[in-house]
Amino acid sequence: MAVKVKICGITNSQQALMAQDAGADALGLVLYEGSSRFVNLERAINIREVIRPDVLCVVLLVNAVAEFVNLVIESIKPDLIQFHGDETPEFCQQFDFPYIRATRMRDDLDISSEVLRYSDSKWFLFDAFHAGAYGGTGEKFDWNRLPSLRDYALILAGGLTPENVVTAIETVSPDMVDVSGGVETEPGVKDELKVRLFIERVKSC
Repeated sequence: MAVKVKICGITNSQQALMAQDAGADALGLVLYEGSSRFVNLERAINIREVIRPDVLCVVLLVNAVAEFVNLVIESIKPDLIQFHGDETPEFCQQFDFPYIRATRMRDDLDISSEVLRYSDSKWFLFDAFHAGAYGGTGEKFDWNRLPSLRDYALILAGGLTPENVVTAIETVSPDMVDVSGGVETEPGVKDELKVRLFIERVKSC
């Protein structure tokens, strides 16, 4: 099965249209004010309107309160919520809504235990760990830490670029790759040539 591509940190409708035209399978909207790719609820709703039915709309949240999560679900109508903070399994499960559990690869992380705790997650996203940031750092981790045998859908994130994504796929065999900074000219500004090259190289694997 072909590896899917998620372009995260989409900040306007033009970027969304460009990424879809380039062949993206999923688009990520960051509703976390601590991110340089933050979009507010109104802008996220506007971007959502141009995302095609065959492209997944993912809203990334970090330690949001339950009321805001419900508001996001009702107003944006995403396909998936990406919980990218310190949310507990109980918190993620209470909404009865499809979600991606994002896990930052701490040195002491037990991947099997983490997957078991969030067993109802549709996808598991693995990103580099940084003590002061919840993703979006452009840093990569040791891909060999990820198990080669698994029974869950895996998204690889963290420091991916058009230059290293083929090696990443050959090493991890992910179901999806997630890129943000690796296809930008500056935070929040996607570079069309980099986006197209990234997707082209993924799809050629």
